[in-house]
Amino acid sequence: MSKTNNIIFWGLYIVAWLIFVGLSIEAGGLIVNFVFSLYNPEFVQNLYQKLDLIQMYKDSKLAFFGVYSFILIISILKASLFYIVVKLMHKMDLSKPFNTFVSKQILQMSYFTLFIGLLSYIGQQLVKSLKHYGFVPDNLSQFWADSQAFILMGAVIYIIAVIFKKGVDIQNENDLTV
Repeated sequence: MSKTNNIIFWGLYIVAWLIFVGLSIEAGGLIVNFVFSLYNPEFVQNLYQKLDLIQMYKDSKLAFFGVYSFILIISILKASLFYIVVKLMHKMDLSKPFNTFVSKQILQMSYFTLFIGLLSYIGQQLVKSLKHYGFVPDNLSQFWADSQAFILMGAVIYIIAVIFKKGVDIQNENDLTV
């Protein structure tokens, strides 16, 4: 591998770490918001993203827990997805990238990405239906605005994972032949 490609790979590795840390902070902030909204709701407007769903909690606890569950699960899955990316980039041998570990990690990334997209879409539809009853504020669309992009990206990553698995099989077959 050339020196330029190695520099770009390590630059992307650093970017993946930064994204992972940022998404972990976001997930942690949302968890703290959730806990404070249950035990000290007056303090929520001072917290991360000012995600104040107290009125929804008063109107319908089921809607509150449902919407907040989607928000928390999606944010935790996004952080987990980038943890898989960081782990993959850390352990990947660029001189021989076709191995079982890389194949499994890429397949796992496709599942996480597709699951994030599907949950985002379901959450988006849930919020859309709850708006008819006046439960949901307008500031929630930021949590699932990119659901279609995640579904498409999950499908593309799955195709890449299948190709990678076939490459691993071919490489293992060639290693046994020689």
